[in-house]
Amino acid sequence: MGLRAPRGTEDLLTEKYEQWIYLQHKAAEIFSRYGYTFIETPLFEQVDVFVHGIGESTDVVSKEMFRVLSPDAYRKVSEGEASKLKHDQKLALRPEGTASVVRAALEHNLIPQGSAPIKLMYAGQMFRAERQQRGRLRQFHQIGAECLGAPDAMADAEVIIMLMEFFEAIGLEPASLRLLINTLGDDECRPNYREMVKQYILDHADLLDEDCVRYAHTNPLRAFDSKNETCQKVMANAPLMKDYLCEDCRKHYEELRGYLDRAGVMYEEDQKLVRGLDYYTRTVFEVQVLDGLGAQNAIGGGGRYDKLIEISGGKPTPALGFAVGMERILLALEDQGKLPEFPRGNEIYVAFPDPAHKAKVFELVSTLRSHKFSVQTDYQERSLKSQLKLANKQNARFVIIVGEEELKEQSVTVKDMRSACDERIKIDELVNYLEQQA
Repeated sequence: MGLRAPRGTEDLLTEKYEQWIYLQHKAAEIFSRYGYTFIETPLFEQVDVFVHGIGESTDVVSKEMFRVLSPDAYRKVSEGEASKLKHDQKLALRPEGTASVVRAALEHNLIPQGSAPIKLMYAGQMFRAERQQRGRLRQFHQIGAECLGAPDAMADAEVIIMLMEFFEAIGLEPASLRLLINTLGDDECRPNYREMVKQYILDHADLLDEDCVRYAHTNPLRAFDSKNETCQKVMANAPLMKDYLCEDCRKHYEELRGYLDRAGVMYEEDQKLVRGLDYYTRTVFEVQVLDGLGAQNAIGGGGRYDKLIEISGGKPTPALGFAVGMERILLALEDQGKLPEFPRGNEIYVAFPDPAHKAKVFELVSTLRSHKFSVQTDYQERSLKSQLKLANKQNARFVIIVGEEELKEQSVTVKDMRSACDERIKIDELVNYLEQQA
């Protein structure tokens, strides 16, 4: 068997790559109106960036994170000396974007005390060692936005509205989407709630799977995120955060709903929505496709993470953001018949029946390209008939024929493939002629 792409990855061939670029451009177009600018972080970071940010108990860190070893680090690990690795030798491919953006913001002092919030957007590859399935790859692509330094619920609403505007702009019908929101409280009220959920899990341990019982001792709220149907039924009767919210968190959540109502954004409250990462506090949200993606129907989501910057070594700083997955978005667009299409075709194909004229053709092609025309020509000494077939296949607007008779007159024959009309044009007038046809 020949060489193949690693399992859980895919090559972005021309059409899909153009779709990825299209999504990035749409995100930049919309997010920039809200004050966001681009940032790009390394594909790999120190492991501690994700352990501190995402949480050691999460599946992302404990089961799915790809570790990266330099030759020296690999030698130490293979010789049983992993304990001798320094912190900067313990690396991992980034499984998500938020922790990396926060690390970069701290390293470059992008959020000095008292400054206005910093708004950053990113687009790039992420890596998780998950079981491959439709819309879920081991190397996947995300677009995200992070707002660092804004505590007000108005910022939460703005981020959600921006996300929904993006989905509509790329062609997803609003009626085909479901926006779920919830609040997870903060350090004032969540500890007591976590203990209530923990006790509930332990009281029903005989009905839950091993992972849910383990969550009781690591992060009880993760049990709400279980994909096990039996666990879901048991957790449906677990205590709800809304009954334990402190006054500040209750007010923040009420303000968020008020802003969304004012903006006319449709949403559903889901008291079981917790998201998958440890760093979330207060607001969490998720956007799902109603039909077409099966159980893996989430195409984006995020929330507030007011503790993450402090955990990562900075001063206490409120923050929030979201990420969307390219692969699932494209599947959703495909299901709705809304995949963006990018008709391809060269403006000009230069054909020549006699290989002896290649030097003159090369000169002509170079001149046309220098005037910003998209040009192709023959490299295989095909017959003129074959070249014309190829030009048609490539959707060329014009075919320029360079033949013996034309060259004697210092001219070329220009064939308009739309009208099928031919014209003899002087070579020194060709660029001007083509520019007038544009």
